[in-house]
Amino acid sequence: LNRLSERGLLTRRREGHVEPGRPARRSRMRIVILAIGQRQPAWVDAAVNDYLNRFPADFRVELRELKAEPRTGRADEAERCRSAEGERLRTALPAGCTLVALDEHGKDWTTRELADQLGRWRDAGEPLAFAIGGADGLDDSIKRAARLQLRLSSLTLPHALARVLLAEQLYRGWSILARHPYHRA
Repeated sequence: LNRLSERGLLTRRREGHVEPGRPARRSRMRIVILAIGQRQPAWVDAAVNDYLNRFPADFRVELRELKAEPRTGRADEAERCRSAEGERLRTALPAGCTLVALDEHGKDWTTRELADQLGRWRDAGEPLAFAIGGADGLDDSIKRAARLQLRLSSLTLPHALARVLLAEQLYRGWSILARHPYHRA
């Protein structure tokens, strides 16, 4: 029974009774990607949508694009823009979500570490929100409110590519948890 349980092949039919050979019910996962910026190149939209459409119904991931603050090119506007965009992120954050801020100084996780944490959040029934800032990054208030600050790469990425990379890594994390052949490492 232990091997069946480890492989997710036990189902609870009533309290205290486990039936071997049938997949165990998994908790539902809900993830929202909050991203500053509404106009992305067509290849970005196509790539992100391709990954988002691959998830099963019990592991839902959606992208919410938020308006970027208009920039004038003045040297002193970065703080003003981050603050306004931070307010938009706070407003769009679903109630009860665990916030993960994507930041260049965040933790550097492997794909396996991300998958393991996604599994813990899923099993705890915690909905997630990943925040991707605008051209000047995330407001400090968003970073402080986040349970986790995570970086996708040691390289500096354009925000459009960060969306694609995050969507792919979330899908890869799901595939690891589901033992789907997409992840072959």
